[in-house]
Amino acid sequence: MLKLRVEDAFTNMAIDEAILRARIEKMVPNTIRFYQWKPSAVSIGRFQDVFQEVNVENCRKHGVDVVRRISGGGAVYHDYGGEVTYSVVVSEKDLGSEDVVSGYHLICNGLVEAAKTLGVKAAFNLGDPKHCPNITIRRRKISGSAQSRKGGVLLQHGSFLLDVDLEKMFTFLRVPWARTPTDVLNVARKRLTSIKQELGSTVSMDEACQALVTGFQRALNIQLMEGELTSYEQSLAEKLRREKFVKDNWSLKGKV
Repeated sequence: MLKLRVEDAFTNMAIDEAILRARIEKMVPNTIRFYQWKPSAVSIGRFQDVFQEVNVENCRKHGVDVVRRISGGGAVYHDYGGEVTYSVVVSEKDLGSEDVVSGYHLICNGLVEAAKTLGVKAAFNLGDPKHCPNITIRRRKISGSAQSRKGGVLLQHGSFLLDVDLEKMFTFLRVPWARTPTDVLNVARKRLTSIKQELGSTVSMDEACQALVTGFQRALNIQLMEGELTSYEQSLAEKLRREKFVKDNWSLKGKV
């Protein structure tokens, strides 16, 4: 387990890929990490059209980063103060599942247990052909996740919403079917929630991270040990950030 890190979007995605590559080469153990995005950012799925999913002009105007993930899934707004993001890099053999849905279920149980630790009852949601499996509270999503699988290793990363500002979120995300901003907000209020909204009180980042640690340990029957990136992972992450994730060719066009 790595300590909570605060990085920009390009560094965060570069670190996740670097850990994945290092794990494929058996240079590092299975790893769980927690991080924040500073500045706030929008991440899009590997195969999405950024200009259909994101209001790029508004993002640039407000200093919000836009980055393409190596995982699938949809566009996500990551608010610096509103969420903890987790990533799990684990060999499929160690996880005990090569099936996509069961893999999601096993890892997402960590989020269910984390919510339980904070005093909130959450449940695993299978999703549908257009939406990845996620975690819900009273049928409203509190955590969305996405996966990438390579060389027998799984990367799953996703959000854990502590607070949510829907008006801010949909300043940056496009919703093609909506006629007006009010349409979007009315639907979003029925589909999204947060720990703060469910508890009626604020949970600190440290409390959330500790709950996630406890949750993953319970769900996966593991004991997490705190660690740092290896020199290989760090140097590879710096290279990936510089040569891939900050480039418009990747983040805007999806080309390596």
